Amino acid sequence: MENYKIIKRDGKEVDFAEEKIVAAICKANREVGDIYQMSECQVQAIAKSVKDQVSESLHTVNVEEIQDMVEKGIMQMRGYEVAQKYVRYRYTRELARKANSTDNGILALLERINEEVKQENSNKNPVINSTQRDYMAGEVSKDLSSRILLPEEIIRAHEEGVIHFHDMDYYAQKEHNCDLINLEDMLTNGTIINGTLIERPHSFSTACNVTTQIVAQVASNQYGGQSFSLAHLAPFVDISRKKIRREVEKERLESGDSMDAAVIDRVTERRLALEVQQGIQIIQYQLNTLMTCNGQSPFVTVFMYLDEVEEGRMRDDLAAIIEETLKQRMQGVKNEKGVWITPAFPKLIYVLDEDNVHEGSKYHELTKLAAKCSAKRLVPDYISAKMMRELKKGNVYTCMGCRSFLTVEESQKNEDGSHKFYGRFNQGVVTINLVDVACASEGDTDRFWEILEERLELCHRALRCRHERLLGTPSDVAPILWQYGALARLKKGEVIDRLLYGGYSTISLGYAGLYEMCVRMTGKSHTDPEAKPFALAVMQKLNDKCAQWKAAENISYSVYGTPMESTTYKFAKCLQRRYGIIPGVTDKNYITNSYHVHVAEKIDAFSKLKFESEFQKLSPGGAISYIEVPNMQQNIAAVLDVMKYIYDNIMYAELNTKSDFCECCSYDGEIKIVKDDAGKLVWECPNCGNRDQSKLFVARRTCGYIGTQFWNQGRTQEIAERVLHLSGE
Repeated sequence: MENYKIIKRDGKEVDFAEEKIVAAICKANREVGDIYQMSECQVQAIAKSVKDQVSESLHTVNVEEIQDMVEKGIMQMRGYEVAQKYVRYRYTRELARKANSTDNGILALLERINEEVKQENSNKNPVINSTQRDYMAGEVSKDLSSRILLPEEIIRAHEEGVIHFHDMDYYAQKEHNCDLINLEDMLTNGTIINGTLIERPHSFSTACNVTTQIVAQVASNQYGGQSFSLAHLAPFVDISRKKIRREVEKERLESGDSMDAAVIDRVTERRLALEVQQGIQIIQYQLNTLMTCNGQSPFVTVFMYLDEVEEGRMRDDLAAIIEETLKQRMQGVKNEKGVWITPAFPKLIYVLDEDNVHEGSKYHELTKLAAKCSAKRLVPDYISAKMMRELKKGNVYTCMGCRSFLTVEESQKNEDGSHKFYGRFNQGVVTINLVDVACASEGDTDRFWEILEERLELCHRALRCRHERLLGTPSDVAPILWQYGALARLKKGEVIDRLLYGGYSTISLGYAGLYEMCVRMTGKSHTDPEAKPFALAVMQKLNDKCAQWKAAENISYSVYGTPMESTTYKFAKCLQRRYGIIPGVTDKNYITNSYHVHVAEKIDAFSKLKFESEFQKLSPGGAISYIEVPNMQQNIAAVLDVMKYIYDNIMYAELNTKSDFCECCSYDGEIKIVKDDAGKLVWECPNCGNRDQSKLFVARRTCGYIGTQFWNQGRTQEIAERVLHLSGE
C-alpha cells in the first residue's frame, strides 16, 4: 500500500493516516443527537475523499489543509451539526496550541523532528548543540515578536505568505542584517576584541589572523552576511617584505654570505611568498573551522579588486594575495574522510576590469586562474567594473553578504572625497510576494495595481518596525561593531540612531516571484516581449515607492532581489492553500527568486545574462544573476568567454556548476535528485545508488551562497528542474 506524506504543525513529516480522519469525525459525530449523526458509510466516504485529495496533490499537504478537506467533506454530506462540533473542537485545539506553541517548537527542535527547520538554512547543521541553541533562542524571539513586538497585521500577513518578515528569530534582540566591515580602519588604527587591545599588525600573517578574529566577532553580533576586501590586507605585504629583508640582511651579514642586493631581493621575495601562502591558509582554514554563536561558519564574502589600491608595487602585492586565495580555494578543504571538497565559505568576488579581462592585459593570467577556480569550486563570482560604474555613479565596491548592495549616497564621503562604503550596513529586509498580488487580483490589471499599492504600504509599515526596533540601541550591545571600528567608533553609551538615517545604512524592500506574477497576469513569461513591459513597470513601481519613503523619512530604502531559501517553499505552500493549483503559477513547491528567468525555461547563457541585466538596474539594493553550466574544467576558454560577456553586459553574475562526492564509492560527478517510493525528492549517487545524505557531499548555489547541508523539498525541486544554459563542449 502506497504511503503519502503530510506535514504536521511542528514541521515533522509523517505518513498520512486515514484512520485518524475517521476518529476525528466520529468524535464530533458522537457529540450530536442520534437524528443528526452521520452513518459509518458517510464517515468512511469522507475519509476516502480526503485520502484521494492528499494522493493527488502536487505538494505535501499540511494538517490545516487536511482539516479544511474534512470540514468541507462533512458539509457536502449535509452533516451540518457534526460540522459545527468539528469546527468548535478544531478552534478549541487551536487555542490550546497557541498557548504552548513555543514549547512545542523547541521540543521539536531538540528531538530533531522539525523538517522545515532542519533544512531552513543549507549552511547550518541542525543536529549540533550550538545550532539548536540558536534555534531555541529564535523560537523565543519569534514568539515574543508575534505576540508582543509586531503589529497583528504584520504577523498575519507574514503567516499567510503575503509578505515575509525576514529573520524574525533575531528581531527581539536589536540586531541588524549585514555589513561591509571597515577592515582598513581596524587594522590600521587598531581595535579591541573581548577587552583586549589589538594594535596595528607588524606582518601580513598577523594581519590575516586578526582579520579572522574580527570576522568571527562581527558574525556573532549580527545575523546576516559580512564582506571585507583583500585590498585592506595588501599594505601588510610590504610591511612583511621590509621585515623579512632586514632579517635576511642580518642573517647573511652574520654568516658572511654575499650582501648582493639582487640575491637579498630573491631570498626576501621567496620567503615573502611563503608568508602570503601561510596568511591565506589562516583565513581559509579559520573561516571554515570557526563556529559562531549561532551555530554556523561566518557568512563572509571576500572582495578581490585590483584597482582598489594604487598602481605599482601595492597592486602587484594585491595580485599575489588574490592569486594565492584562488589557488587555495581551487584545492578545496579536506573533509573528515580526507577528501578534498568544495567549502561553502568564504564566498569570493572577483572584479573584471580593463587590466585583467582582455587577453594580453597585465593581470589576465589571474583572470584565467579565476576561471579555473569557478569551473571547479563554483567561486569566484564576478562583478563588472565597467557596468557597475554605469549603475553606481562611477563606483566599484562589493556587496554585503551574497547580494545586498549599499546605495551610493552623496552624504556619505571619505576624507578624500570618495564615496564611503566600508563601515556601512543594512538594517533588515521585508519581502513582498508578487505572485500573491497577481493571484489576489485574479488577473485584473486595475485591481493588481490597487492591491500592489496596499501591499507595499504594508511592507513599508513592516520595514518601519525593523528601523524603529534599532532606534535607541546603545553602542555597548556590540562594541566590536559600534565602538571599535567594524561599523563605527561611537562612544560608550552612545546610541546608534544617527547611523540609521541619512544614507549611512540601508533598509531593503525585497521582492519574489516576478516570473509567476507575469504568468498569472499576462499568461506569459516576463521574457516574452508582450509581458516584459509589465514586469519592468512593477519593478519601477517598487523603486518609486522606495524613493518616496526615503524623501519623506531620510531613511535609505532600496529594492532588493531577495535570495529566498526556505521562504520559497513557504510562499509556494501559502499560494496553493489560498488559490489552488494554477498551471505555471502555483503548481510548484517553490516560486522564482527575484527577477530571475524561471529555472526550467530554456534560454542560452548570453541571452539570459543580457535579459536579466535590465532588471539588475531596477534592483539597486541587491541583485545577482547566474547561468547553470555543466562541468567546465576541460573548457576554460568557454568560461573566459562568459566572463568577457559579463564584463560588457551585466554588473554581477556567477556560474553555477556542480561539485559533489559520494563517500561510498568515491564518485565525484554530479549527485542526482530522484523520487523515493513515497514521492519525496532525495539525493542519489548515480554510480552506486547511495541515498544516505550523511555519506554524500553536495554543493549547490541556492541564494548566492553555496549550500552544503541539503535543502527543503521546495528548494530541492527547484534545483532538480534547473536547465543548463551552456553546454560543456
